[in-house]
Amino acid sequence: MGQIRLILRERRWIWSLGLLAATGCAATALVFTPGFMSPDSLSQYQQATGRTPLTDWHPPVLSLLWRALIAVTGTFASLAVLQAAVLWGSLWVIACCVRELTGSRPGSLAVLATGAAPHVLTFAGVVWKDVHMAYALLAACAAALTGLCLRKVRPGTPWLPGARWVLLGTGVLFLSYAVLVRKNAVLAAVPVFVLLVLALWPRPGRRVWLVSAAALAAGLAVPTAAISLAARPVETSQVSQVFLDDLLHVLSTDELRAAPVPPDLRQRLVTSAEDCRRAGALSDAYWACYRRSPRGLAPDADGIRTLWAEEMPRHLPGYLAYRTQVFAKLLFEPTYQYHAGISDNDLGLKPANTRLAATLETYVGGAVRDLPWLFAGWFWLAAALVLAVRPGRGLFALPVRALGISSAAYILGYFPIVPVSDYRYVYWPAIAGTLALLLRWLERAAPPAAPGRGPARAARSEPGDAVPDPA
Repeated sequence: MGQIRLILRERRWIWSLGLLAATGCAATALVFTPGFMSPDSLSQYQQATGRTPLTDWHPPVLSLLWRALIAVTGTFASLAVLQAAVLWGSLWVIACCVRELTGSRPGSLAVLATGAAPHVLTFAGVVWKDVHMAYALLAACAAALTGLCLRKVRPGTPWLPGARWVLLGTGVLFLSYAVLVRKNAVLAAVPVFVLLVLALWPRPGRRVWLVSAAALAAGLAVPTAAISLAARPVETSQVSQVFLDDLLHVLSTDELRAAPVPPDLRQRLVTSAEDCRRAGALSDAYWACYRRSPRGLAPDADGIRTLWAEEMPRHLPGYLAYRTQVFAKLLFEPTYQYHAGISDNDLGLKPANTRLAATLETYVGGAVRDLPWLFAGWFWLAAALVLAVRPGRGLFALPVRALGISSAAYILGYFPIVPVSDYRYVYWPAIAGTLALLLRWLERAAPPAAPGRGPARAARSEPGDAVPDPA
């Protein structure tokens, strides 16, 4: 009888967490309605609604997803609602796993409260590829922790083998979307992929690794090919922005004048370099001081790439100095910690709840002023490195280390490509670092296991995988 009451109390707590998560999701959607949008977001909105042709300057998958949601729901606000649902749904799943594994109700509440932290909530309703990437990775982590929870708490469950493959498929789906929506997400996704497999199978064999890797490869290749063949986005060579920045800020004006490129491109490079230096634009030259075309950098891509490949090896010290300077700004001088509403546009798009948006801006602005380290790349890089090296030895050692490696790899991967010091470029490391630090603290703060206190407590007394776990 006592066991039945315990189970009922546990179920009530899980549903209470679900109610809190649903409330957080609804509140987030309400504050950000119909979704905050920057010029990047507005460009993708126009592509999603067919006002402008689909291009690959921003990931086409986001615009196509938005188009599908509009077709199903009839409103463009549906994408921001989906973002909020994935964020709070993932946190709810992780909170439930924490409750099962540690028996800590305050710990599960703390995980859920992560969604309301200023450095997380600030972009929760902003339609950006960075936000989609971060939430997709978080959802994959939720799938991994669910597998870990089932393995540790209910190792004898007869449907566990089937559940593993379902969770693997779910995690791979989110990981694939994360990489499709932001190419450099692969650096962050690989550690999460390894976490997913190891959380589901404690000692995965070669077959498991091959099947899992093949699933991930298919999850990336099939949508990429389908989008390329069916949607045919206009090629813009967005990656050439990086080469352009390096050329304009590493080479001197005289060297650009003598560059072996077509005369019209040479003149554009010289003019842009002079304009950038007058404006004090350290980076992001394409937007700051380059003459743009409807096809982006595609018309100049071959000349820019060829010149970069020839000149950067000859200017290696200058290149490294320039990239170090720009990367240091990302780490120590973060900007753009909040995006206010919807940027000026001629589409008639405006925030629906200006007072709530102003309240959110006050909340985030206060945190930027009083807790600036929450938005600083150096803090999340330092935390990631520590967590990767010292993840602890308990139940959460695997996810803590994976989150640490994912965060560190993602931040360090920006060294050769970072355009500006926007906080959104460390948004995933901030979320992952917050979750990892919380899991590490919960593991250290959890009370010793007490006998007869239910499945969550019992699971803590089973180190490793004492029960055979066939693949």
